[in-house]
Amino acid sequence: MKEIIRTLTVGERQAALAIAIGVTVAGLAMAALGNGDPFGVHGYVVAAYGLVATIFLIRCYNLSPSNVDRADSYYDEPIKAAVVFSLAWAVVGMLFGLWAALQLAWPSLSFDLPWSSFGRIRPDHTTGVIFGFGGNALIGTSFYVVQRSSRARMPDQVAPLFVILGYNLFCVLGATGYLMGVTKSKEYAEPEWYAGLWLVTVWIVYLIVYLRTLARRKEPHIYVANWYYIAFIVIVAILYIVNNLAVPIAFTRAKSYSLFGGVQDAMTQWWYGHNAVAFFLTAGFLGMLYYFMPKRAGRPIYSYRISIISFWGITFFYIWVGSHHLHYTALPEWVQILGMSFSLMLLVPSWASAGNALMTLNGAWDKVRDDATLRFMMVAAVFYGLTTFEGSFMAIRPVNSLSHYTDWTIAHVHAGALGWVAMITFGSLYAMVPWVWKKPSMYSPRLVEVHFWCALSGALIYVLAMWNSGILQGLMWRTYNEHGTLAYSFVDSVVAMHPYYIARALGGLIFLVGVLVCCFNVFMTTRTPVDAFAPARHKVDDALGPVPLPRPAE
Repeated sequence: MKEIIRTLTVGERQAALAIAIGVTVAGLAMAALGNGDPFGVHGYVVAAYGLVATIFLIRCYNLSPSNVDRADSYYDEPIKAAVVFSLAWAVVGMLFGLWAALQLAWPSLSFDLPWSSFGRIRPDHTTGVIFGFGGNALIGTSFYVVQRSSRARMPDQVAPLFVILGYNLFCVLGATGYLMGVTKSKEYAEPEWYAGLWLVTVWIVYLIVYLRTLARRKEPHIYVANWYYIAFIVIVAILYIVNNLAVPIAFTRAKSYSLFGGVQDAMTQWWYGHNAVAFFLTAGFLGMLYYFMPKRAGRPIYSYRISIISFWGITFFYIWVGSHHLHYTALPEWVQILGMSFSLMLLVPSWASAGNALMTLNGAWDKVRDDATLRFMMVAAVFYGLTTFEGSFMAIRPVNSLSHYTDWTIAHVHAGALGWVAMITFGSLYAMVPWVWKKPSMYSPRLVEVHFWCALSGALIYVLAMWNSGILQGLMWRTYNEHGTLAYSFVDSVVAMHPYYIARALGGLIFLVGVLVCCFNVFMTTRTPVDAFAPARHKVDDALGPVPLPRPAE
């Protein structure tokens, strides 16, 4: 962290210190005004976060500045911080996920404590994995990609750090709030109003940093990966703001009530919820895919035109599909059919992206065989194609009548989360970490191989268990006997799920072991001297030494 301070000028250090002091004061005010309410507890969390930053900045204030010429190098320190935060949240989020999975098999593992019930640790899992692990990876890789593909350094030093640290403060507020029972009970939008206001502030700064970097570009062409990242940033902001419009009971209390009610609230929530999948868990990660896969494979994208057509198809079709989560509800039937129709049409641009990625590997399949990092990306593209097909299939109303509210949905979500999102993230991190830390390769390519097989086997065990569990559930719930009554009670279906839930937990455990292997490998890569590495098999023009401005992207 001291190296980050060294890169700051005196004026930038003063600005960073002012922000840290401001956060500390705001936290103390929250603690004082919200005494006796979770709002006040979160005030202490904010104050502690700001105080740690303030003390660190004061202690490092007089460090000699770095002699790196900003005009000839990229700003990678925020990217390094994002990598560390991403992997830390991956471990925390997946530990909570494993605990939740074990509770489904053995409910006594909640230990009869209110904070450890399934309903509280499950959003800790989703927030830790989606927003902590995935969000930090998206921010870090977007900062990397926009600089390299634009041949331009980010415009200032403080704002990118504010984005990284501020975003993680939001994640901390969300994760600690759930354990206290602070939640809006909206899927992927559980943090309360004050956390949402902070996130919107951070997100606006993020957008400004990104657009200012593009405006400074020396490359006339805006590479397609940036299109996906911009869609991710802009549309997630719109979705989050609209869905989280709420009225707090008091500005010193955590509780708030949604501005929407009834079926309008449900429609708004799933307009947001599914488009969080679309633009947070799909568009941003396609930005990763379109940069890191061609770079790692040493091949140009198979069809740049297909990548652009896919972008506009995904951006237009995805925004309409949220209502397929509300089949057979009070939502007007025409809205349900609209969501189903656009879900089916969405298959075309989604498969175009998956096919484009796989065709990019033509002439590089020997590298896929030998390089586990590239294999992560290849498997991610395969899972992306399979998951988007399954999603369109499950949006059909008769199919949805069998799959909805069953573990089939859980299988589908985790095929996307573990197979697509996590795989492309790990592949991108394994490619990017040596480049950012100026190392010739990862510390241990063999450990990358171990992680790959842990990730693949864990994901397959998890998804196959939940597919079988979900279909069995759906069939048991709709089986009638000769008297026209249900053949099985709900308890019968719960008993039948037990072996599948054990398999689910086993798959999650294997996947988590792979994440721990990744954390160790990344840590050793950052700490090991360059001379101790074997000669790199995959070199890029910005892998070693002072980072030069690269040639234009393919």
